[in-house]
Amino acid sequence: MEEKPVRIVIVEDDKVIREGYRFLIGEKQGYQVVNAYSTAEQAIKKLTEDQPDLVMLDVGLPGISGIEAIPRIKNILPQVLILICTVHDTEEIIFRALTHGASGYLTKNSSAVKIMESIREIMQGGASMSANVAQLVIRSFQRNSHSPLSRRETQILEEIAKGKNRRVIADELFIDNETVKSHIKNIYAKLNVHSKADAIRTARENKLI
Repeated sequence: MEEKPVRIVIVEDDKVIREGYRFLIGEKQGYQVVNAYSTAEQAIKKLTEDQPDLVMLDVGLPGISGIEAIPRIKNILPQVLILICTVHDTEEIIFRALTHGASGYLTKNSSAVKIMESIREIMQGGASMSANVAQLVIRSFQRNSHSPLSRRETQILEEIAKGKNRRVIADELFIDNETVKSHIKNIYAKLNVHSKADAIRTARENKLI
């Protein structure tokens, strides 16, 4: 008897990317794109009808974010597998996605081959991540366990070390600019430094980032 194809739902607000995923998956034998949606709300309403095996989910969606959507999707279909495909690669978002129940996390620069490999791997019970995401997860386990910085402070300092400004960090972490400013003030106080350069140097020397 012929095996049933893997049923996939795509949730992506960018039409070009959404249709690209649909085309990529649709031409592969053994896979079927059941539906594609631009918002999580649309997808959630149709989950019971669509009965997907796997949901490809963006994070930065209009309305409910992909992160917020994960537990809602799992509540309706507990066995469904979720593959995050997003531009966001900050530690906070990655860990929230994984702890909420995502089985894989890819950034949007992933190749077509990597996307299909990830779908196959997840369907076989594995977990799949982009190389940069995997490195971030590994680094988080290698950090100094006695760091005075909270997870959020560590995350913000890492983003500062990448050269990002407060506004960009605030946008990427879905927090306001004043909250970022307050965290930076706390970081300086905890590390006993008075500049961005000194904070980064001290943190690196002590394996805090």
